[in-house]
Amino acid sequence: MKAPLQLSYILLIWLALCAVPARAQLSSYIDDKGHLVFINADPPPARSPTKRVTRPTRATPQQPSQVSTQPGPLATSSALRAVPIEPAALNQLVQQSAEKNHVDPALVRAVISTESNWNSSAVSPKGALGLMQLIPGTAERLGVGNAFDPAQNVDAGTRYLSMLLQRYHGDLNNALAAYNAGPAAVDRFGGVPNFPETRHYVQKVTSTYFQPGSARQPRAFDIPHPVYRTLDASGRVVFSNE
Repeated sequence: MKAPLQLSYILLIWLALCAVPARAQLSSYIDDKGHLVFINADPPPARSPTKRVTRPTRATPQQPSQVSTQPGPLATSSALRAVPIEPAALNQLVQQSAEKNHVDPALVRAVISTESNWNSSAVSPKGALGLMQLIPGTAERLGVGNAFDPAQNVDAGTRYLSMLLQRYHGDLNNALAAYNAGPAAVDRFGGVPNFPETRHYVQKVTSTYFQPGSARQPRAFDIPHPVYRTLDASGRVVFSNE
């Protein structure tokens, strides 16, 4: 009984297809759910693949050491404001800073002359700033807000120089080498590092220091007396202008 019944169904379907007008053809397409659908009309236009929308990723925050929003020496040098100063005022500033930090003013002048040639807006290729060419990290630790301000720069630079002289027990060569290359380098080498730049720097500052008048200095200060280097009874290096 099942075979004649199935044959009847097939016959009915064939008659129905024959009844479709010639202009309409049976077509098929796959719907959104993946089902196969038959229609007696043109299939709907194919949908273009759905584009995947990607949300813009947020930039990874940089480490604090790479980005700083604080004003002062950590900003770019172009963000700092130069503070003009007269030669006489600069001479007085050097004298006061040297006396306050127990450093020979002639030594401070020699460092300034070697570091920046008395240019308060000087910037080195390595990013050192101002009269005493303070590295931004050192300037920040010393509380400098504007390294192009002679008052802040000279005070901090002289204070740092005094700290280095105390650290190396008055050894001028080691203190100057540390000012140029950093205390870590001096400690690692056990003295002046074998860096051509540092050795030249120490030689230039000491030459200027022991030969007052050879460096370019502000016009309004008196040339100090020569400074002598001697050893006391305990073998300690002593600098004196008497």
